[in-house]
Amino acid sequence: MINLKNVTLRRGTKVLLDQASVTLNPGEKVGLVGRNGAGKSTLFALFNGTLHEDGGDFDMPKAWRMGQVAQNMPETDQPASEFVLEGDTRLAELRQRLVAAEESGDGMEMAHVYTDLADAGDHDALPRAEALILGLGFRVDELNKPVNSFSGGWRMRLQLARALMCPSDILLLDEPTNHLDLDALVWLEAWLQRYTGTMIVISHDREFLDAVTNVTLHIEHAKLTRYGSNYSGFEILRAQQMELQQASFAKQQDKIAHLQKFINRFKAQASKAKQAQSRVKALERMEKVAPLLAEAEFTFGFKEPNNLPNPMLAISEASFGYIVDEEPKAILQGVSKSVLAGQRIGILGANGQGKSTLVKTIARTLPLLTGTLTEGKGLNIGYFAQQELDVLHPQDTPLEHMIRLAKELGPNSGEPSREQDLRNYLGTFNFSGDMVKQAVGSMSGGEKARLVLAMIVWQRPNLLLLDEPTNHLDLATREALSMALNEFEGTVMLVSHDRALLRAVCDEFWMVGRGKVEPFDGDLDDYQKYLLDESKRLREEAKNAIRDTAVWISTAVKQVPVPAIEPLTSPADASNASSISSAEQRKLEAQRRQQLAAHTRPLKRELEQNEQRMASIEAEKSQLEQLLTTPLPPAEIAEAGRRLKALADEVSTLEERWLELTSLLEEATSN
Repeated sequence: MINLKNVTLRRGTKVLLDQASVTLNPGEKVGLVGRNGAGKSTLFALFNGTLHEDGGDFDMPKAWRMGQVAQNMPETDQPASEFVLEGDTRLAELRQRLVAAEESGDGMEMAHVYTDLADAGDHDALPRAEALILGLGFRVDELNKPVNSFSGGWRMRLQLARALMCPSDILLLDEPTNHLDLDALVWLEAWLQRYTGTMIVISHDREFLDAVTNVTLHIEHAKLTRYGSNYSGFEILRAQQMELQQASFAKQQDKIAHLQKFINRFKAQASKAKQAQSRVKALERMEKVAPLLAEAEFTFGFKEPNNLPNPMLAISEASFGYIVDEEPKAILQGVSKSVLAGQRIGILGANGQGKSTLVKTIARTLPLLTGTLTEGKGLNIGYFAQQELDVLHPQDTPLEHMIRLAKELGPNSGEPSREQDLRNYLGTFNFSGDMVKQAVGSMSGGEKARLVLAMIVWQRPNLLLLDEPTNHLDLATREALSMALNEFEGTVMLVSHDRALLRAVCDEFWMVGRGKVEPFDGDLDDYQKYLLDESKRLREEAKNAIRDTAVWISTAVKQVPVPAIEPLTSPADASNASSISSAEQRKLEAQRRQQLAAHTRPLKRELEQNEQRMASIEAEKSQLEQLLTTPLPPAEIAEAGRRLKALADEVSTLEERWLELTSLLEEATSN
């Protein structure tokens, strides 16, 4: 288990944890939550060994293998599948040992390494790596593309896949959903729910935390508090604690007032002096219960639009895309849609299908390729770009951004534009003091997002185009955004992987995919089911492609061409030719059998290991089921139940693989 006892952690002079204590048990799925700057990442640094406690005791089993996402951007020409495969550090170490043993000719070491490789899953390592890559949204044709050929967000997905590939007893995930779209997020949730080790995750996605965690660790006022539930359960429990603590504080204040009244009344009277003094000491000794007032949350609201044109937009037979080398590259074609006043539209679809392209074109940052896009009279767009720096200048300050915006809109904007007014306005978005003169490039992602929101609100838009607005927002700010959008009187078009925000804001959905924009008839639960079905279909296509390759290899091996023999004239020569032909034929047949055996040997070995593992699981299941018939403590019953479920899931996976292996062997050995 992980145990913190009276741990103190500092960053510089700031104390982030002050004598904090908590215990985390093996196999628990922990959500680490707290306001930005509370110390979540610092606590992660303690867990992974890059920081040490400044006081107290921290203990974690030394034998535990750790998996975590590297934060650096990978720079390599390695194929994507090879890069992810190297995340299995145990396998990489064994393969290096095998190379060394082969070079030295150490047969005994080679035998040991071959056994260890089989135990480490060497036979199916590449398919496992490819399954992770495909699950996180890559296409089959991208499996062997160089890592450097992908954009930053996709390379961070490869880092995530590499971390998941690593066999681990504890998995640390810091904002794993930031670079994921909704389909990859749903896949990741399903994968993490099957993970059997201990997991600690930092995330600002409420629904993700609810889906993958069963314990919540809250950092507040330099203390750690453990709650035995997911995030929604934590909110309920914390609200109840706040209510009880507030009642306790009120009761204590009454007692303090009563003691203070006695002291004030009798401290000057000699006959009562000792009694008054004893009450002073009682007041000093009384444990102070701090008033648990909710921290001032960041809140804001959109101003009422000056007008609401209807329709806001009319799109007819339009093509959306990019200009590449002066040639148009269409991603979406034949789009005909109307956007009406007051609509709340959620835009769904996988990464790369054209969601951002659609939004950027409506926001006038990309040209329309063909067709028409007619704007309503008085349309005023507020655009939140997925990459904040698309609309921000890193060298400029928040105040300079606001001054420039005020000049662009001019006096007709109806908003005060004096510098002090702009300073005061920025203060309402938590840009106070010297922050208004800090370069945007040095700010955090959350601060940049708040500045973009401040600029949008100031413009009084009637159409909001929001492309992943929550990527760098903490939970409190996400709640503030959700409330503000619900009170906004204009039209909202929202691209987001935050399902809580989509559920709270949108009342209809558009599906962007396969070159089209179509209405999606259903809610987010229906869309989640669609994504899982689509993911299954893509996996089946990948398996079929692998199977087709295996069949092609088998067929090619069987059809090894026989070299042509030149015709000879004499009977002796003919007899000799017959003899040569027969010998050559036997040699080719032997060659074919060797190649076929080399091809099928790994399949047979994996099939044998598969059957042995299923037999082992059945034996363990029988023991557990027998154990559950005897009286046991609740904790042991729960552990046995969890183990039975894990075994059942493993059997399901093994059976599916068994069918694939037997099918491949039949195809390879037929005819």
